[in-house]
Amino acid sequence: MRRDPITKNERPIDFRHVAIVAVVSSWLMASLVAVAAQRVDKADPQALIQLERSWNEAFYKKDVSFIERVLADEFIAIYEDGSQGDRARELLLTREFNQQVDSARQDGFVVKRYGDTAVVWFTLHLVGPRQGQPVQVDLRYVDVFVWRADRWQCVSSHSTKVEKTP
Repeated sequence: MRRDPITKNERPIDFRHVAIVAVVSSWLMASLVAVAAQRVDKADPQALIQLERSWNEAFYKKDVSFIERVLADEFIAIYEDGSQGDRARELLLTREFNQQVDSARQDGFVVKRYGDTAVVWFTLHLVGPRQGQPVQVDLRYVDVFVWRADRWQCVSSHSTKVEKTP
């Protein structure tokens, strides 16, 4: 086996360091791509509609960390029974949710933007069992968002149960 002499100015290549640099570089590039993909176009109403859909999905999956990013610190909710809640209560309701929902469909979205504020109206159609029978509940929502730190945050949500007319 032939060996080349190493002068005192040259070092042998440590492949562990090369591997570490390659892994760190790959992770950094993937992080930058992920951040770029998360950029939200403030002017695009579809971004708010998608945020509403993702929030709804996160609620049923008990994804508290997602909802923490959506809710502003000063968040206030008015629930369909007229009670009021804040960010802490909304997060608690997410953690403790234990009802069976067979279907949760949102439609009728209307999005209006006013500078760094947006209002989103929509209807949520829920289907699930109550005393062994399938029941549908429809709720109308009005959510108010503000643009902060390059993302929309909800400061207020109001839901009203839609009563069925005979």
